[in-house]
Amino acid sequence: MININGELVFQADQDWTSNRSFLYGDGIFDTLKIVDGQVLFLEDHYFRLMASLRIVRMEIPMDFTMEHFEAELIKTAQVNLCADSARARITFYRDSSGFYLPKTSQVKYVIRVSALEQKSYTCSTQTYEVDLYKDFHVAKNLLSTLKTTSKMIHVTGSIFAQENGYQNCLLINDDKNIVEALNGNLFMLKDKKLTTPPISEGCLNGVMRKRVIQLAQKVEGIQVAEAIISPFDLQNADELFITNVINGIQPISQYRKKKYTGELSIKLTQLLNESIKS
Repeated sequence: MININGELVFQADQDWTSNRSFLYGDGIFDTLKIVDGQVLFLEDHYFRLMASLRIVRMEIPMDFTMEHFEAELIKTAQVNLCADSARARITFYRDSSGFYLPKTSQVKYVIRVSALEQKSYTCSTQTYEVDLYKDFHVAKNLLSTLKTTSKMIHVTGSIFAQENGYQNCLLINDDKNIVEALNGNLFMLKDKKLTTPPISEGCLNGVMRKRVIQLAQKVEGIQVAEAIISPFDLQNADELFITNVINGIQPISQYRKKKYTGELSIKLTQLLNESIKS
C-alpha cells in the first residue's frame, strides 16, 4: 500500500496521468531509511525537504510538522510490514491543473516503502568500477542541488553504465569538473585530505554527505575540505567513495586504469553505525 496525503490506499487504484510530477517533473522527493521503527537522520531530511519546497514555490501544508512527517512514514512502513528495516520515498507534487503555469501551488504527497535486507550499513569490498558520463552535463545552479522528479541525466547515465559494464558513473558540470555519482555524493582521499565537491558545483545537498563530513572530521590525521575535483584529480587519488542514505558509504575500486584502497571507507562506515546506535 502507499500513503497519499495521509490516506493508505492500494497503488493499483491510482491514476497518475494528470499528476504534474508525471507530466512536467513538477515534484520534489526524498529517500529515507527506517530502522527499528525510527527514521534515520529525521531532522536533516525534514528541513532539507521544507527548504526544497520553498525554493520551487510549493505551498507547505500547515499541519506538515516534523512529527507528522515521521508519523506518516512509520505508519506506511508498518502497514507494509517492514518498519524494522525499510527504504521510504516521499514525493511532493503540485496538486493543480494548468500547463507549465499551475493554477495553484497547493501540494499533495505520496509515500512508498519497500523492505531492506540489512539494518546496519556495510562497506562492500566487491569490484565497483566507474567512469565519466559525458553525454549531458549538470547545471551549476540551485535547482541541481535539489531532489526533483526531473532526473533524466541520472536515468540515461544509469543506462550508459549498465551498457558498458560499470557499477556507476560520475557526472560532470559545464566546467568539466566532477559533480557527483549517479546515486550519491562523491568523496576523494589524497594524502590524508578528504575532498568533496562544494554545493556550488551543482551536486546534491546530501544528508549522508553532511553526516560523513562530520564523521571524517573526527578521524585523526584526516583533513576535510569542500573543493573542486577535476577528472585529472581522480587519477591521483588514494581512495574514492560514494555516499547516500540507503547504502551509506560505497567504495570505488576502479576508475579507468586506476585502482583504489578502501581503508577510510571502512573506518567511516564503522563510525556511522556507532553514531546511529548511540
